[in-house]
Amino acid sequence: MIIDSHAHIVMPPESFRFMAELVGGRANPNTLPKIPEASVRKVAEELVHSMDKVGTDVQFISPRPYLQMHSVKPGKVAQLWSRHCNDLIAQFVQMFPDRFRGVAGLPQYMDEALELRAIPELRRCVSEYGFVGCLVNPDPTEGLGDPPGLGDPYWHPLYQAMTELDVPGLIHSAGSCSARESYTLKFINEESIAVVSLLQAKVFDTFPNLKIVVAHAGGAIPYQMGRFRAWNVRKGEQETFDQQVRKLYYDTCNYSTEAIELLCKVVGTERVLFGTEKPGTGSARDPLSGRDFDDMKPVIEGIEWLSAAQKKDIFECNCRRVYSRAFRTDEQC
Repeated sequence: MIIDSHAHIVMPPESFRFMAELVGGRANPNTLPKIPEASVRKVAEELVHSMDKVGTDVQFISPRPYLQMHSVKPGKVAQLWSRHCNDLIAQFVQMFPDRFRGVAGLPQYMDEALELRAIPELRRCVSEYGFVGCLVNPDPTEGLGDPPGLGDPYWHPLYQAMTELDVPGLIHSAGSCSARESYTLKFINEESIAVVSLLQAKVFDTFPNLKIVVAHAGGAIPYQMGRFRAWNVRKGEQETFDQQVRKLYYDTCNYSTEAIELLCKVVGTERVLFGTEKPGTGSARDPLSGRDFDDMKPVIEGIEWLSAAQKKDIFECNCRRVYSRAFRTDEQC
C-alpha cells in the first residue's frame, strides 16, 4: 500500500467565496456556508483521480497551510475558516473512506493561548470525525511577530492534548507576511527553527509519547548536520545530534532524489514517511524525468541501496506506526 502522509484538500469554488466574505467582513456575519454536496464530490473525485495517476492508495489530507490566515484579525476569522476546512475534509473522508484520512487544521490565532480555539478544534475533529493528526504552525504571526519556539512551555497544552488523543503533529508553517520570504521559503525556515527548538528544550523528556513529523524532509536540518553535530559537542550534550534528530519523523516532500537519499542516511529509513503534497508546489513537469516533481513513488523505488523492507517502511509501515488512529489494528505492519 502507498500511503501519502502529507497532502492537502482541494477546495470547491464556494469555499473561496466564503473566504473573501470572511476576510472582508472580519468574521461578521459569522455563519458557515452550506456548500452543495455535488460541488464537494466534484473536487474530491478530482483528487482521487490525481492519486490514481501516480499510484497512491491513501492520502492524509489537511487544509492548505498558506491559506490558514492565522495572522488575520480577529481570531474568529481563523476559527471559522479552520472549522469550514475541517468540515470539508470530513466530507471527503465520508465520501471516500478507503482513500482519505483527515488531518486537522488548527485556528492558531497569533498571540493567543492555544486553549482558547486551537485545542478545542483539535478535540472536535478527533471526537466527531475521527481525524488522525493535526497541523502545527510554529509561527502563527506569519512573520509579523516573534513567536515562542516549539520548545517553549506555551506549546505544552497542545502537546498534552496531542498525547492524550494519540495524534501526531505535522510541523507545517502557514502564510508569510514578509516581502523577502515567500511561503515556500517560510516553510523551510520555520521547520529548521522548530527542530532545533524542540530538541534543545528536550521536549521529549517531558512528553515521551509525543509524535512529531517534520514536513518537507526536515527543512534545512538534515542537510546541515555537520554544524549541529559540532554545536552539540560545544554545548557538552550527552546525546549526539544524530541521536536527537531520530526522535522526530520526516516526510519526503522534497522533490530531490539526492536530498531524499541523504535524508534516509542521516535520520534512518525507520523515521521517514512517504509524502508528496500532491497536488501542490511540486505539481510541475520535471524536464529531466518527464514526470511531475511531486510524483515521488518512482523516486523512492529508484533508490537502489534501499531494501524492499526499507521501501515498505517508507511507503506504508512507518505511517501506520506513527498515525496509529488511521488504520485498524489488524492491518499493522
